Amino acid sequence: MSEYSFTGKPVRKVVEKVIESSLLLCALSCILTIFLIILFIITQGMPIILKEGPVDFVLGTTWDPYNDIYNILPMIIGTFVVTLLSLAIAVPLGLGCAMLIAEVAPYQVRGIIRPAIETLAAIPSIIYGLFGLIVLVPFIRDYIVPFARDYIAWMPLVGDLVGAKGNGFGVLAAGVILAVMILPTIISISEDSLRAVPRELREGSLAIGATKWQMITGIVTPAALSGIIAGVVLGMGRAIGETMAVLMVAGNSPIIPTSLLSMTRPMTSAIVLEWNYATGDHQTALFAIGIVLLFVIMILNLIIYLGKRKKLNVARM
Repeated sequence: MSEYSFTGKPVRKVVEKVIESSLLLCALSCILTIFLIILFIITQGMPIILKEGPVDFVLGTTWDPYNDIYNILPMIIGTFVVTLLSLAIAVPLGLGCAMLIAEVAPYQVRGIIRPAIETLAAIPSIIYGLFGLIVLVPFIRDYIVPFARDYIAWMPLVGDLVGAKGNGFGVLAAGVILAVMILPTIISISEDSLRAVPRELREGSLAIGATKWQMITGIVTPAALSGIIAGVVLGMGRAIGETMAVLMVAGNSPIIPTSLLSMTRPMTSAIVLEWNYATGDHQTALFAIGIVLLFVIMILNLIIYLGKRKKLNVARM
């Protein structure tokens, strides 16, 4: 078999060129697809933003499609309140679990914990939603709400934060479900970041008399902080974009939540709930919610990119 193609170049060079061109075509196709999706959503949603005014659309407090009033501040606040609650629960648990797997647990224990975490990541969101609907919501309604009403409601600030009324649906249920859903992301990335810390740092800290706990918290964790933050931001992006599980337990009331027991409607839930019967400006407003979601996710991705870039710059110094 000839080693040269009909062009006179070695066959190996021609094959390499074809593979490189194919890979470039794949990359360009992905970029073009993302660009077209973003362009489509912007062109569909921008008219209502211009009609309502960007400030009124984002900062107004009334969502009333029947009277053609489209303001999404309650949904923006609901999205971020639920997300922040889920992070408040998931970050300490996730970081602690990552420390256990990476630094403390023996091999046999790691072999049990890792598959469990992978199983959590593989469970469909609808299953989490069903669990929340059947187990968590009744538990909050029957136990948390009476406890809050009898023992917490009288406390200054804390009573207002928790609330004293509710039917189980709301911020608390959605935040707990989301916390469980984003745990695998935070644990996996945090564990990888902790394991990536050079062994010399561990050995050096132990050599100068530090305990293992001091080594983990004072040396390893700060060294892996940028990766841990990236995991938290990715988890936050997952929480903001989650739809079905939150839809089933949040209560879906487009009002500004005033407590953990208040019902709320995140932005993704609004799109799913109202799309089937939305027409005209109403449908355009749902596209506009998608624009806001895209903007938020792009900011989160930018934060991750800048964090990784900073980490690379530090590593090169």
